[in-house]
Amino acid sequence: MYHLNLTEFSQEEFLRDYWQKKPVLIKQGFVDFQDPISADELAGLALEEEVQSRLIYKKNNSWQAEFGPFESYDHLGEKDWSLVIQALDNWSEDAAKIIEPFRFIPHWRLDDLMTSFATAGGSVGPHLDLYDTFICQGSGSRRWRVGNKGEHRQFAAHAALLHVEPFTAIIDVEMQAGDILYIPPGFPHEGVSLSNSMSFSVGFRTNSTVSLLSAFADHLIDNEQGGELIEDPHRKATKHSGAIDADDYQLIKNQLQQLLNNDDVFRNFTGSYLSQAKHELDLAVIDEPLADEDISEILAANNLNRIGGLRAFYFTETVDSGICYIDGNEVTFSPEIVPVIKLLCDQVSVSVDELSTWRTNKEFVQFISQQVEAGYWYFAE
Repeated sequence: MYHLNLTEFSQEEFLRDYWQKKPVLIKQGFVDFQDPISADELAGLALEEEVQSRLIYKKNNSWQAEFGPFESYDHLGEKDWSLVIQALDNWSEDAAKIIEPFRFIPHWRLDDLMTSFATAGGSVGPHLDLYDTFICQGSGSRRWRVGNKGEHRQFAAHAALLHVEPFTAIIDVEMQAGDILYIPPGFPHEGVSLSNSMSFSVGFRTNSTVSLLSAFADHLIDNEQGGELIEDPHRKATKHSGAIDADDYQLIKNQLQQLLNNDDVFRNFTGSYLSQAKHELDLAVIDEPLADEDISEILAANNLNRIGGLRAFYFTETVDSGICYIDGNEVTFSPEIVPVIKLLCDQVSVSVDELSTWRTNKEFVQFISQQVEAGYWYFAE
């Protein structure tokens, strides 16, 4: 397990002084950091069709990007290239543990754990991100430069690489294993590997207004909602048929506002939308259903673990009525098991001790039976 070592400020002070305000280097944020995965294992993942991977390098002084799966790196030489893997938390249980120390930020903001292996000189180039990121340095070392937020012109260095023009650094540091660099959205940055090195980036992001509206419209269509028409039985005659007057404008605006103000509709959309997996899940599907008594016996000796990348949330206003959201779906359960459902949503792993009072509860056993059969949770010693 990784523990966040904050010596210069507390979590609350970090959120107050730095979060979405300015970048900061956290020296030895992870003490005695060890890579949770090797470069060879990362290359092995890049062989898989389901894993999103990229190679970034320069050829004849021009940036290049290739998308996996990859079977060989021999054509790249021994320097000046990077292998990037998205959503490593979906594929490596050990690597996913890097996310745990950052749970003082709500999990619905999490994007994924991006990981890169880079040879000396390897980089993805100077760029901007639209999300908050904690760059955790693994083995080896990298030089990171971060510029100030402002008007930075972006350009396509390659069809798959959006870069920014040169910037003046406000942070210029050589990061060693265990160092963490926090960068808010909009601050240009560039990392260049000084030796063969690993880097693990925990990213947090929100959705644009237009993406939310688009997804909300899709949700309404899928659920056959929002078909109400404007009704105006008390309309008065107009002398200006080409005009949209203030009353009509308000009528049209209210048509949309009523949907947003309908908490049942909008909360269901929000929970379903935010709990959708960001990347393909590696489901732990079991071959045969387990009997209730078997599950109770297994829970007496095993932790209950969530698969990597699974998103499970609840609303504080509705969880007591027996509603949560798992992998894009509203899920109902008996209100008597609310405390343990909160544990399942709050924690990646729920221990034997935490489950001791629930493992014989019929409602909980049936709930877990469904989730284990779906491949969302699994038993672990």
